Amino acid sequence: MIELYYWTTPNGHKITMFLEEVGLPYTIIPVNIGAGEQFKPEFLKISPNNRIPAIVDQEPIDKGAPISVFESGAILLYLAEKTGKLIAQNVRDRVEVLQWLFWQMGGLGPMAGQNHHFNNYAPEKIEYAINRYVNETGRLYAVLNQRLADKEFVAGDYSIADIAAYPWIVPYKSQNQKLEDFPHLKRWFETIQARPATIRAYEKAEAFKNQTLDIEKSRELLFNQSANTVGR
Repeated sequence: MIELYYWTTPNGHKITMFLEEVGLPYTIIPVNIGAGEQFKPEFLKISPNNRIPAIVDQEPIDKGAPISVFESGAILLYLAEKTGKLIAQNVRDRVEVLQWLFWQMGGLGPMAGQNHHFNNYAPEKIEYAINRYVNETGRLYAVLNQRLADKEFVAGDYSIADIAAYPWIVPYKSQNQKLEDFPHLKRWFETIQARPATIRAYEKAEAFKNQTLDIEKSRELLFNQSANTVGR
């Protein structure tokens, strides 16, 4: 059984998408980041960076003590290796999956995240920052669009590389992007959107969508951290 510490963010959706896709039993333990639950000591033992998602695998393949994993990319890789699913087994195809997984973790996610921040959360509208991250998000969309010009999925077969990227494209409107500008990406997006596992994963989020606090309280909790807040 996988214990999934979860909230309804793009990174949270990655893990429910994977688990629904492979049929691995799991239970959701909600961590309401808008209410500051990510700072609870019991969660920090699992996720020391106070971020969701995180998992505890109660039945690791080595039959030993439970294993906890934080960081969404590490979780996807761990689960893919545990199940032998959604990751290529031969070295060349595996490299394709891994480099696009890391592309999302190091590029698409952080840049789209800053896009969201400066467009929706920043207390003042800073034109330079908004333009910087909207443009960079668009550039990354274009990279993905080009990649998909002759491929059904990012690394050939459907894999954790697709699962990592898809939830960060879902809020494209709030990122000031138009899918019509990226036809190959749009085709890929609609294909994944229609997968039964994707539909089930996003249905899971419906139970939590109204449990966030107002934007001012969320801003204080989510964006008012520094070195002095670590371990407090």
